[in-house]
Amino acid sequence: MNNVTLVGRFVKDPELRYTQSGTAVTQVNLAVNRPFAKEGQQDVDFIPIVIWGKIAEATAQYTKKGTLVSVQGWIQVRKYQDQQGNDRWATEVVANQVEFLSQPKNGNQSGKKQESDPFAGTGDVMDISDDDLPF
Repeated sequence: MNNVTLVGRFVKDPELRYTQSGTAVTQVNLAVNRPFAKEGQQDVDFIPIVIWGKIAEATAQYTKKGTLVSVQGWIQVRKYQDQQGNDRWATEVVANQVEFLSQPKNGNQSGKKQESDPFAGTGDVMDISDDDLPF
């Protein structure tokens, strides 16, 4: 079974793109702490994540660098050729579920609620109905 669950923070703001057929896609690296530390320092892995469709659009709209997320999906290994014609391999996680767990560490620190920021206010819980969800 090829199934993975990761919890970590986005290394940069997700960048939303569209394929020629109009399908939304975003690629972002997720910083994930290893379960052990070396010499008092926590090791971190930077896992490439690919997100498709409505989930990609919501992720790009409602998250940014530093957002704590849970990603569920599968590991994909693909082969491609670089500009010199050499075969290369890429290993990445294709997400089928992304859960926003917190606001980014570098988020709004003023405490003022901003309508464009779904994480603004006193808590991480948003008061929305199922009809408001983009996926």
